[in-house]
Amino acid sequence: MALRVELKNWFYGFTPPEQGAIVLGHRRVYIVPSRLGLLFGAALAILLVGSINYALSLGFALTFLLAGMGLAGMVQTARNLAQLEVRAGRADPVFAGEAAQFRLGLVNSARHDRPEILLRHLASGAQRTADVGAASSAETALAVPAARRGWLPLGRVMLETRFPLGLFRAWSYVEPDSRCLVYPRPEPGALPPPAPSAQTGGVRAHAQGSDDFSGLRAYQPSDSPRHVAWKSVARSDLMLTKQFAGEAVAELWLDLQDAPASLGIERRLSRLAGWVLAAERAGARYGLRLPGAVLEPGRGEAQRAACLEALALFEAR
Repeated sequence: MALRVELKNWFYGFTPPEQGAIVLGHRRVYIVPSRLGLLFGAALAILLVGSINYALSLGFALTFLLAGMGLAGMVQTARNLAQLEVRAGRADPVFAGEAAQFRLGLVNSARHDRPEILLRHLASGAQRTADVGAASSAETALAVPAARRGWLPLGRVMLETRFPLGLFRAWSYVEPDSRCLVYPRPEPGALPPPAPSAQTGGVRAHAQGSDDFSGLRAYQPSDSPRHVAWKSVARSDLMLTKQFAGEAVAELWLDLQDAPASLGIERRLSRLAGWVLAAERAGARYGLRLPGAVLEPGRGEAQRAACLEALALFEAR
């Protein structure tokens, strides 16, 4: 098996995963006649035989003219991919069951356009078409299904073109060093009760609540739309959030042990992912406890991302 992989890498001209910018040299571009090209070749053969049999000068001229056009098209098809540069972009985290968007940039340093370049993800079949202008670049994204939590590598991608005549098919393979973090699929469920304080036996809380209006502050993505000062937004186009004082917001600890053991480890992690999203929507301060890892209470986008990443990369012992 290892020998087969090494031979395949040698044949395709690279060893995955590939770091940085990937240039498709001529050795990495392969070309064969398409089905239309085979029919075209058969038609040329019939024309040539007929011209020889009936000694038709115009038949010879037409045959060689069409053959020359086919050869020129073959050169242009290979030229459409050769020396193209491929760069992998950032893939934002997604939840299991969604599609990871792997961004790929195509850089054309040549003075000619490169139209109709098809990018296909071999494992999933996801594909997109891109046109790259002369001395410019283009970006496209492949939607790769993310079935399980953890790191999802991009894998092998094929670039293909049949431009300009469709008589030949040129292709090349790349396997950039790109991966996407996949969070557990969130499972809805009621939040666990707030943690009692060791000193008072009550609920630990911070000073901000939702009774009396106390002022305005800059808007944060985790703020509820109900607390946005829409009148101020209409006057100044500046997103502001109302602050209240009085009722305290509870501090929550999201612990793996609080999820029923009968669910299994994956569903328990999904339950915790649902709790993280619910606690963030509620504006509570929350922490996360996992075997071997503890995240102190906080809130906001950074806290949400840190908790979901810990759940995504958790390994049961």
